[in-house]
Amino acid sequence: MAKDILVIGGAGYIGSHAAKMLRKKGYNPVVLDNLSRGHRELVKWGDFIEGDLGDERLLADIFSRYSIDTVMHFAAFASVGESVEKPDMYYENNTFKPLRMLNAMRKAGVHKLIFSSTCATYGEILPGRIPIEEDHPQHPINPYGWSKLMFERIIQDYAVYGIKAILFRYFNAAGCDPEGETGEWHQPETHLIPLMLRAGMGTGKPLRVFGDDYRVAGFSDGTAVRDYIHVNDLVEAHILGISYLDGVEHTEAFNLGNGKGFTVLEMIHAASRVMGVDIPYMMGPRRAGDPPVLVGSSAKAAEKLGWKPAFPDVEEIIRTAHLWEKKIS
Repeated sequence: MAKDILVIGGAGYIGSHAAKMLRKKGYNPVVLDNLSRGHRELVKWGDFIEGDLGDERLLADIFSRYSIDTVMHFAAFASVGESVEKPDMYYENNTFKPLRMLNAMRKAGVHKLIFSSTCATYGEILPGRIPIEEDHPQHPINPYGWSKLMFERIIQDYAVYGIKAILFRYFNAAGCDPEGETGEWHQPETHLIPLMLRAGMGTGKPLRVFGDDYRVAGFSDGTAVRDYIHVNDLVEAHILGISYLDGVEHTEAFNLGNGKGFTVLEMIHAASRVMGVDIPYMMGPRRAGDPPVLVGSSAKAAEKLGWKPAFPDVEEIIRTAHLWEKKIS
């Protein structure tokens, strides 16, 4: 019998990809989303329940109606700039509401959680620690990172109630479903790849690059360096995590990234090659809360989960995103 997996935030970018892959792998996704940032049109796989992860009564009802094996949590706000401007909103949505989710899980006897955390929990990276490993000190420099780190700590403390979890620290989620059935759809959009694609397609404004005065060893153009990981590769790790949690009794953190960094300008040039056009952009000052470099080691996920990215090439990642942007433009 197919296992029921509760996908919280399953009408959003990563959550909708997760629901599709869960169904493809023989699981039964049950999607919970309040549609504040998700889209009903992206719920195509599994039952849909409109509601909030902080609604303990609703969660109790879901846990009574379905035999939930694992909860996957994707329902976070994830914009660094917005978190600096509206920290109250980020702590409420990313820390306090999920705490109520944990309480509902505890009462229902649901013990397995796969949590979407972030590399933003690391903050400024110590010299000589690139690529970042999971034991790097965590000192976030923005409310988004702090909201995630606080909930990581809460999850670990809830081990006393039998909760066991995987904390996946994403690097930059990117790309879209290669079959074009779901994709990245934020309102407003803040992520680099869709913004530069729209600039190149003429459906968006010229791209604004935040800062060209970063000093990162091995990179010379002065723009910030990030590690881009395809959304389907992220989701594949979550699928592997379901069975991994069956064999452990503790919470564990894993980085998910490609292990290679690209500057913003390198990404613009890669997108120009994919699209065959010059992408218009302008330089601006640094954005508050942005670290100079975030590149992760996923060696632990490879060793313990048997996980390996299927989309290591950044141009292929951009190509899948371009397919989706052409569809929705």
